[in-house]
Amino acid sequence: MPDIGLFLIASALLAIAPGPDIVYVLTRGITQGRRAGFAAALGFATGVIFHTALAALGIAALIRSSEFAFSLVRYAGAAYLVYLGIRTLMSRSGFQLSSDHSSPTLWTVYKQSVIGNVLNPKVTLFFLSFLPQFINVNAGHVELQMVLLGAIFMLQTVVIFGAIALFSGAIGDKLRSNAVIADRLNIFAGVVFIALGVRVAWPES
Repeated sequence: MPDIGLFLIASALLAIAPGPDIVYVLTRGITQGRRAGFAAALGFATGVIFHTALAALGIAALIRSSEFAFSLVRYAGAAYLVYLGIRTLMSRSGFQLSSDHSSPTLWTVYKQSVIGNVLNPKVTLFFLSFLPQFINVNAGHVELQMVLLGAIFMLQTVVIFGAIALFSGAIGDKLRSNAVIADRLNIFAGVVFIALGVRVAWPES
C-alpha cells in the first residue's frame, strides 16, 4: 500500500495553496453563487481522473519529453481560459440577479472547469512527479497505487474546493444584492479568467 497518511497531509496542503484552480472556484462562487462554485470544484475534481490516468499510463512522460507537445497543450488551455474571459466580458448583465436566465448553467460551468483542467499539462506533469513519491514499489501494482492516490486527491479536491465555493458564494450573495456591484461582477470574472489564461501560458522560470 502507498503511504496514504503522508499523502493526505501533503495533498491537502497543496490543495489549499493559492493557485489558478482556487482562484477560478472563488471567482465562480463570488460572481455566480455557491452552486456555480461547487460545480467548478466538481469539474476540477473530475479532471483529476484524466491526469491520474495519464500519469499511471506514462503518457505524461511522453508529453514532458516533447517540448512541442507540452507547449501545444499548454497554449490550448490558455486560449480556452482567455476565450471564457472574453465571453464573460461580452455578457454585460450575466451576473445580475434579474438576469439569472442569461447566466451559464451549472452543467456549463462544470464542463468548462473540466476542459480547463484537462487542457493544463502542468497539472499532468505535477501528478507525474508528485504521486510516485508516495508509492510503495515493494508492494507492486504501481499503477493501481497511483490510481488510489489519484482518487484520494480527487475526494480531497471536492471537499476543500467545495468549502471554498460555499465561502465565496456567501460573499457573492451579499455583493450581488447591490445592483451597482452586481452589474460589474462579470467584468471582474472576465478579467480574472483572462489573467489565468496568461498565467497558464507564461513560461516557467
